Amino acid sequence: MKPLLLLAAIALMAAAGPSGASAAGCLEGAAMGGVAGHLAGHGVLGAAAGCAVGHHEAKKHAKAVTQTTEPVPLNHNNPNPNPGSSR
Repeated sequence: MKPLLLLAAIALMAAAGPSGASAAGCLEGAAMGGVAGHLAGHGVLGAAAGCAVGHHEAKKHAKAVTQTTEPVPLNHNNPNPNPGSSR
C-alpha cells in the first residue's frame, strides 16, 4: 500500500509541474517553519504555516519594490534625454 501511495504522490507532483514563480518565499518559510514546528512537536504544521507566511512576505516585498521604482517618462520633444548634461 505504501509504494502505491508513494507512486501516486510522485505522479501528482509531476503533473503539477514546476511552479517556482508562484511559490516565492514558500521554500524559505517552510524550512524555517518546519524547524520551529519540529522543536514544538508539529513539524508539518510548522512547515505549512511557514510556507504561507513566507509567500505573504515575498508578495509584500515584491509590491514594495514595484511601487518604489518609477518609470522614466519619455519626452519626444526634447532631443537631449539628459537635461543636466551639456553637449
